[in-house]
Amino acid sequence: MIALAGIIVRNSILLVDFIQQERQAGRSLEQAVIDAAAIRARPIVLTALAAMLGAFFILTDPIFSGLAISLIFGIFVSTILTLVVIPVVYYAYNYRNVNAEPEEK
Repeated sequence: MIALAGIIVRNSILLVDFIQQERQAGRSLEQAVIDAAAIRARPIVLTALAAMLGAFFILTDPIFSGLAISLIFGIFVSTILTLVVIPVVYYAYNYRNVNAEPEEK
């Protein structure tokens, strides 16, 4: 669980950091989220595949096979959720802040 949580958190932080860098470079919120998800997708998927491949080697062990199965499927699902949910939530949260009308004094 610690390995799975570490991979998920790392990927999410890198994705959000990349979105913020794109915003500082002057891109719109929509374009920054789209670019970040597209550009960071390959490294995130490669990290997930490497971790899944590493877990395949312990599938034959009778004691740790359950751990390997949960790690493989956990990484698979979390990778999909990281590439879909994190950009959508970031956009939804920041869309209100970017398009909010200033309050009248």
